[in-house]
Amino acid sequence: MGSLDDKVVAITGASSGIGAATARRLAAAGAAVVLGARRTERLDALAEEIRATGGRAAAVTIDVTRADDLHRLVETARSTYGRLDVLVSSAGIGPISTLSSRRSADWEAMVDVNLRGVLHGIDAALPVFEEQGRGHFVTIVSTAGIKIVPTMAVYAGTKNAVRTLLEGLRQESTDGRVKTTAISPGYVATEFGDSVTDPAIRAQVGQGMAEFALDPDAVARTVEFCVDQPWEVEIGELSIRPTVQG
Repeated sequence: MGSLDDKVVAITGASSGIGAATARRLAAAGAAVVLGARRTERLDALAEEIRATGGRAAAVTIDVTRADDLHRLVETARSTYGRLDVLVSSAGIGPISTLSSRRSADWEAMVDVNLRGVLHGIDAALPVFEEQGRGHFVTIVSTAGIKIVPTMAVYAGTKNAVRTLLEGLRQESTDGRVKTTAISPGYVATEFGDSVTDPAIRAQVGQGMAEFALDPDAVARTVEFCVDQPWEVEIGELSIRPTVQG
């Protein structure tokens, strides 16, 4: 018996990084996981890996910028496992640059994925949580929104918008039916740097990743801790970063 045997968890951004690590860890703890991401082959391979080790997993190819895709993810959880207890929003991109670079297409992409993607998840899952009488939004934010640094103005702006959004939802949900948790990681060894379009900044991010980035499982353990709390306990916000990160 795992500690999360009674949980059904949908995860966006589940094909790599924090999302994939979270899927593995929660499935190992007994949760049924419904994996959502754009890269179908990776997603299917992860679902098969989880099932091969005795876990429960379903996979749905989605793009978080499309509201209908999030509804499909939620409905897959309900049709496959009968309910949805937790939505982990892990999908995110970071094509960071200075504002003076005027990379407006990158700005729009970050708003679409990092902010609208979370809103689409709330739109899809909130009615289900309200109908069930309980549900939990766990969202991966970023320490970039806590310590503002050059090149990350727009990225941090999207993350802080999400942080504000979750607090607003928490304030609206004090009837005890919905919990919200914002987890803000620092440097984590993911594919974050792959989306950076500025070569110099991409190299800088890569150096940080190589020198002191956390394993994604460190964040996954934090997600598990938050999901595994008694229902009357809501962990609103946590930050997790390498000990040596400034």
